[in-house]
Amino acid sequence: MDWSRAKSVLIISFLVLNIVLGYQLWTDLRDRLDTGGELSQQTLELMQQKDILLLGNVPDKAPELSNLEYRFTTTPGEPERVELETPVESRIIFSEDELRDGLGDIIPELDHYAYDPEISTTDVFVLYWMADGLPMFDVELRLYIQDQQIIAYSQDRVEQVQPDGAMPQQVLSASEALQLLIENTLQPGTVIQEIRLGYHGQMFDSEDQYSAPSWRVLLQDEPLPYYVHGVSAEVSTETEPTSGDTEQDPMGEGRQ
Repeated sequence: MDWSRAKSVLIISFLVLNIVLGYQLWTDLRDRLDTGGELSQQTLELMQQKDILLLGNVPDKAPELSNLEYRFTTTPGEPERVELETPVESRIIFSEDELRDGLGDIIPELDHYAYDPEISTTDVFVLYWMADGLPMFDVELRLYIQDQQIIAYSQDRVEQVQPDGAMPQQVLSASEALQLLIENTLQPGTVIQEIRLGYHGQMFDSEDQYSAPSWRVLLQDEPLPYYVHGVSAEVSTETEPTSGDTEQDPMGEGRQ
């Protein structure tokens, strides 16, 4: 046997193996660090200065969207709590098929709602009405939990959910929305739990309601989310806007 040649082959094989393993390690690390979107260097430096931590990913898609118009068929914010005659195991929330089989004949239009684990608690599961794959944050279905069983629900119901007819507009990116909050609103030491695109709007004393594309930002240890209007960049909480005119067009008049 030519040991010199065999030794060379082994050395080359080990080098190739190390290169392959090194590349896999680098790609795994890149995937873990990749947030899906990029924050500016200025924002990253400000986060460091204010000791602000971002958990989860930053979505990288900023589509063109119109706002929605719709009507409530229940009283907004005051849905009736309905007790279940027979409690259902709470684990079904993690399977759409089991959820539909367990509650589809009890809860009207259950298929229109999707579970949101980030806003839910051990006592209340929250689902949102979905419109073209995006949640309407003002239209909730709540499932009440006791002893790991669903014992009751309350439900916002809507009809005639459709685009308002205006031309779709480019939505702020998630990184732009976060930059606004970090620079102007969030306090030092804040932990950002999640940012998610959906629809949100001010409730009007009228039959027709409007909901605009908005980024919802959840913070750890904070009960209310922030919303960043996808076009005007207006920042609001669950209860009131923090900037801009509350009577403006729901789609806004442009980025600030």
